[in-house]
Amino acid sequence: MKFVSILTVAIAPLAAAFAPSKPLSPFVRVPTSSLYAAATIQFVKGLNEKTVPDIKLTRAVDGSSGTATFRFSNPNVFDASTQAEGEITGMFLVDDEGEMQTTDVNARFVNGKPEAIESVLLMKSPDEWDRFMRFMERYAEANGLVFNKA
Repeated sequence: MKFVSILTVAIAPLAAAFAPSKPLSPFVRVPTSSLYAAATIQFVKGLNEKTVPDIKLTRAVDGSSGTATFRFSNPNVFDASTQAEGEITGMFLVDDEGEMQTTDVNARFVNGKPEAIESVLLMKSPDEWDRFMRFMERYAEANGLVFNKA
C-alpha cells in the first residue's frame, strides 16, 4: 500500500491527502457502483492508468485556489504493451461529470529509463476545487483510498 505524506506550505496551511489505509474517511461511504467505477486517470486518451498515485493537496487560506500534485511510480503508460496506444498528451481526470485536464506532466528517468510521472493540476476557483473533490471521492472509492485531512 502507498503512503502519502502531507505537504505543508506556508501560504497554504490547509493541506490534505488521499492515501490507501483503513476507512477513516469523513466522506459518506457509498457501495461501489458504476458511478464510482467510472472515475479514471488517463495520460493517453482512452487508456486508463492502473497505477494509483500519491496525491498531495494544497489550498489557499481563503479557498480561492488550490493545487493537486499527483505522483505515479512506474505507471503502466510506460509499459511496452501500451506504446501503440499513443503518446502522453497530458493528464486527464475522467468521470461521469466530464473531464478535467492538465498539461503539467513531467517524467522522471533513472539510468535512462522512465520511473515516475509527476503532474500538477491547478484549481483557480472554489468551483474547480469542489469539482476536483467530487472526482476524488469517486476515484478514492473505486481504488480503495481514504481522505486524510490535516
